[in-house]
Amino acid sequence: MEAGHRIKAELDYARGPEETWVYGAPRPADGQEITMTAASRNNVNHQKFLQLLEEADPTDDIVVVTDNLSSHRTPPPCIQRQLDGR
Repeated sequence: MEAGHRIKAELDYARGPEETWVYGAPRPADGQEITMTAASRNNVNHQKFLQLLEEADPTDDIVVVTDNLSSHRTPPPCIQRQLDGR
């Protein structure tokens, strides 16, 4: 295989009640990884994951980069309430 070319394989993607979603974030400063699993991908679980991030490092700044998935577009006041205690 040439450098810069990905292996081509069929994707096996499905959704259903047996699926598990994994939320994850790295902490580059110390190499720690924060992960959480959930039965669904929604605003509620996204908020739980943000809370988990805050609890894992309550004193440092948190930088969150997400895609445009609807569950990531939580209204700013919801996120601000979580961060107000920092």
